[in-house]
Amino acid sequence: MVDLKKLGIIWALALITFVILMTSGCSNTEAKQPAPQALPVKTQTINLAPVPQVDEYVATVKSRRSASIQPQVDGTLTRILVKSGDRVQAGEVLMTIDPLKQQATVDQQRSTEAQKKAIFKYNQQELERQRGLYEAGVTSKQTFDLAMQAFENSKADWESSTAATATQQRQLAYYNLRAPFDGIVGDIPVHIGDYVAPQTLLTTIDENAELEAYIYIPTERASDIRMGLPVQIVTSTGELIESTKINFISQQVDNSIQGVLVKSPIHAKLDRFRNAQLVKARVVWSTAPTPTVPVLAVTRIGGQSFVYVATGTDKGTVAKQRAVVLGDTIGNNYAVKGGLNPGEKVVISGTQFLIDGAPIQPIS
Repeated sequence: MVDLKKLGIIWALALITFVILMTSGCSNTEAKQPAPQALPVKTQTINLAPVPQVDEYVATVKSRRSASIQPQVDGTLTRILVKSGDRVQAGEVLMTIDPLKQQATVDQQRSTEAQKKAIFKYNQQELERQRGLYEAGVTSKQTFDLAMQAFENSKADWESSTAATATQQRQLAYYNLRAPFDGIVGDIPVHIGDYVAPQTLLTTIDENAELEAYIYIPTERASDIRMGLPVQIVTSTGELIESTKINFISQQVDNSIQGVLVKSPIHAKLDRFRNAQLVKARVVWSTAPTPTVPVLAVTRIGGQSFVYVATGTDKGTVAKQRAVVLGDTIGNNYAVKGGLNPGEKVVISGTQFLIDGAPIQPIS
């Protein structure tokens, strides 16, 4: 018969042995767990670079040769010889206003001039006849003087009529509207048959040359404006189109926007701009040495920018996540306003695999 007491002791000893073995096995497993391997990454040292201190404004491109075509006489449009977008030459006829009324005035004035000229010629001949009679003693001095006075009056009357005819003839030329210079026709809001007056805008002629950027700078910075200040004309995406300089500073403040007008010439290809086009203009106030960080080193979490800084510890090099304040892009780099110092090294590869404190192995 089995001794239950001895059997219990054997089971207790077996259980204790099993627990000891399991504990020993777990300890050995934990001890043998390998340490995380360092991730090979590229790093770059933070250096100082010349970074411009700029403010960006909306500028208007304007041509120094742009004309609004308005008639100098009133009347009905009878011809429109161009359309919007046409390139025209200086002196080319653009539109015609009905000249019949003015032509009738010119014809009438010419008839009047001819009549005045006939009277002048008659009085000229009469004067010569009276001169001969007076010198021969046939007529009196008074008769000769009256002939002289009639001649002078008719001469002045004829000359006045000639001037009036020339004036009316020039007025007739106003009924043909011509291009003042070579350029491109703008919008034409009128139609054949419309009655127009000197206040009516018929179209515009723009010569897309000698362009200028009109920039209004807030009065708070008026004391910083100076001739020759660098200006960068950029696209909506920040692409540099042209670098220019301020060559005009207004001495007055625009009351409507409380800004000071400055101008900068634009010499870029004319197909890049149009008259009255809006562009972005960056006024470069100064240039100062500033830390820069490669674009590849920056990660964003919840709208905040971070970089991983290679930091040495007693266990090796680790990547420490650090928040930074970024400025404008300078080529392939960001200007750093805060969070990094010159001489520190940032990780520029494999950042998507890193976490704060992860071991890294910097490589060339």
